[in-house]
Amino acid sequence: MAADAHPASVLPPEVRSFEAYLRVERRASPHTLKAYLTDLTQYVAYLAERKVPLIPSSPTLVRGFVVSSAGEAGPVSIARKLSAIRSLYRYLVKEGLAASNPARAVASPRRPRRLPEVLPEEETAALVEAPTADGTPLHLRDRAFLELLYASGLRVSELTGLDVKGIDLAQGLVRVLGKRNKERIVPIGQPARRAISRYLAQARPQLAARPEGRAAGDALFLNFRGGRLSSRSVGRLLDGWVAMVGLPRHVHPHVLRHCFATHLLNNGADLRGIQELLGHASLSTTQRYTHLDWKRLAVVYDQSHPRAHKA
Repeated sequence: MAADAHPASVLPPEVRSFEAYLRVERRASPHTLKAYLTDLTQYVAYLAERKVPLIPSSPTLVRGFVVSSAGEAGPVSIARKLSAIRSLYRYLVKEGLAASNPARAVASPRRPRRLPEVLPEEETAALVEAPTADGTPLHLRDRAFLELLYASGLRVSELTGLDVKGIDLAQGLVRVLGKRNKERIVPIGQPARRAISRYLAQARPQLAARPEGRAAGDALFLNFRGGRLSSRSVGRLLDGWVAMVGLPRHVHPHVLRHCFATHLLNNGADLRGIQELLGHASLSTTQRYTHLDWKRLAVVYDQSHPRAHKA
């Protein structure tokens, strides 16, 4: 198998064009771009070893690449590789550079169904409230973004992509540009509004005055140099607060999104409403949260269904 990464100059022009399409038109995240280019580089190397061109390829060759990857990649990674190849050929067909998509005939491996990790409500509250309101500018910033993550269920990329104008504190709303450039508006509660208001009044002006503040523009959350806070920095900062609170587990920023959805469901929120708040395109994606709450659903069933108990 080829190395994970090759210089862009050795990639076929069709792949370089696809990369530009993902970056400019689809506005794919840096993580997605890196993953797709790594997978496509491996696929191109696989074809080159067999002296076969990228176009037209065939389902047999795509399937052979998938099988050759099975020894060193799990079902999730293999499914991602196949998705990258499908997306590439779909783009090439649309651009008139390929006659067909050979990856369409190759089935994805079945992925194991994993339930989201969720913290209990009391642990979530302890984590979100760890940075005190009378702390340093950085602590005020951390309190604000932790409150916002839990209050709104934002993806970390959506959080770091926010500008000041995306927050309406008067109405308690945040305007988010999510996946596929889909905009949604999410309400936020009083604790988050207070934390963001304190941050904007007492902390952000100080951070914006630092060396990188001018380049950050209207970014809502700034790092200690004044630049836009990155997703990686959010994860690192969250690790620090998890350690301070003493939680016995690693907490990825996405866990707060899971907590947001699950705690809403636990307290009676409608699944369709949660779908809209999370920005899920399909209800089936949101429905996985119901598996986390089967005990509560069982209690509701026992209390409500006429046949739940014997006479």
